[in-house]
Order: sequence, then structure tokens, then C-alpha cells
Amino acid sequence: MNDFTVDLASRLTRLAATGKTISYGALAAEFGVRVNTLTKALEILMEEENARGEPLRAVLCFGRLTDGLPARGFYEKATALGYVVDNADTFASIMRKQLFLKAR
Repeated sequence: MNDFTVDLASRLTRLAATGKTISYGALAAEFGVRVNTLTKALEILMEEENARGEPLRAVLCFGRLTDGLPARGFYEKATALGYVVDNADTFASIMRKQLFLKAR
């Protein structure tokens, strides 16, 4: 894991602890990176979290046109990791609840 990924993981953990979400654009701006750089790092985190059996912190990010939900790429990656995503709203809601409870 590189410094950016470590800092990103820490930022997402702090978001979970406060029960909040953030847009991809705002998070990318915080780190001074492009959104595609951010999403690649989020996918790395997803792979690591999945391997440890932990909730996917990338679910705390949302797209500006996705009504508060993660972008399609999040669900595609989750599916590739073996998650069953029949309903995006439900999947995101359950994953977020797991993160918020874990962070307490």
C-alpha cells in the first residue's frame, strides 16, 4: 500500500466513524488527485478489504449523478470480488450500515 492509499483508507475510516459519505470529486480534491487516480486507489482498498472479510469503505463515496450512491464502477468491482449486487440501493445501504456499526 502506498502513502496515498494509506491516507485514503484513514480518511474513509474517519468518514465511517462520523456516519458520513463524500463525493468522488470532493475526495479527489482533498488529496489533489484526479478522480480516475482516486477510483484506482479505491479499487485497491476494495481488494484488500475483501481479502480480510471487511466492509468496503469505497461505498462511502458517491457520484454527482448517482443520487447519493457509489458510481457503477464500485458495483462492478464488488461483483468481480464475489459480492452479489442484485439491488444497488440495498447493497450500498447494507454495506454502509456495516461500516457505521464497525466504526462505533
